[in-house]
Amino acid sequence: MRLIVATLAALAFVAAPAAVASEEQPTSLEIQQELWCADCETTLADASAVSYTPEAIALIASRVDAGDTKSEIKDRLVAEYGTQILAAPPKKGFNLLAWLLPIVGVLGGALVLAVLAWRWSRVREPGLPVGVLDPALERRIDQELARFDEG
Repeated sequence: MRLIVATLAALAFVAAPAAVASEEQPTSLEIQQELWCADCETTLADASAVSYTPEAIALIASRVDAGDTKSEIKDRLVAEYGTQILAAPPKKGFNLLAWLLPIVGVLGGALVLAVLAWRWSRVREPGLPVGVLDPALERRIDQELARFDEG
């Protein structure tokens, strides 16, 4: 358990500065990877053959050169094109459901499976004490074992 905690702490220690650096000094490509194509709306901008309008490309490049953070640039794009340009919905308001429902669904499904597995492992035939076989079943097992020993 200590090894797992130490590993997670080391990963957080290494990943945190990279995440902050990416927020503070984004590249144009990083920002495009988090946005939908302005024209086609079904493809990420960096994978789109159409890509952005020249105005959007110029806006992203000028804001990166000006030293804006990733959040500031995305806020400016949202102000110009609307929230539908974001590949991931904002983590606030009604859009928070898009982030929380999958987690709740997975946890709820795991809980249901755990309860069902626990119940299935506890099901006993009514009327028989635990560890005692039905006499007819015990007789049949004895016959099968005797036949196995003969052959």
